[in-house]
Amino acid sequence: MRMRQKGFTLIELMIVVAIIGILAAVAVPAYSDYTVRAKVTEALTAAGAAKTSVADYYYANGELPTSNAEAGLADGTDYATEVIKGLSVHGEAVPGETAGTIEIEFGDIGDSAAIDTLLNFVPDTSNNALAWNCEIPDTNGLPAQYAPASCRSTSTTQ
Repeated sequence: MRMRQKGFTLIELMIVVAIIGILAAVAVPAYSDYTVRAKVTEALTAAGAAKTSVADYYYANGELPTSNAEAGLADGTDYATEVIKGLSVHGEAVPGETAGTIEIEFGDIGDSAAIDTLLNFVPDTSNNALAWNCEIPDTNGLPAQYAPASCRSTSTTQ
């Protein structure tokens, strides 16, 4: 009487290991992009408080602030975390910038190409209401692949 072999053959096990390797090769880069984007979202939360301060100043004074102090915010480096290097409100004194522009400078967010990059929120007061346009600066801007979905639309009303 012949005994039937139970279990998997070596080739079947090798195929399973190869499939797992292929799945891991696809999943690891996608996961690292996900973690970088999550860190960028953390910075957007910090910018939310600055947007509120700029909006309060605008509605109280009828003009946009040109510095953190005018907007009622602390010094830009006071907002520093592992992700955010600084958060500042710029004005017309910075060439090419609109008054009230909120600039976020990123620290180490997990991609060497994204270290010390910038993301700006530019105010738009054209309709007697304050709206925000998210812009990636041409020089030293955050790589577009990490920009959150809210920055891909034209503006968000505050």
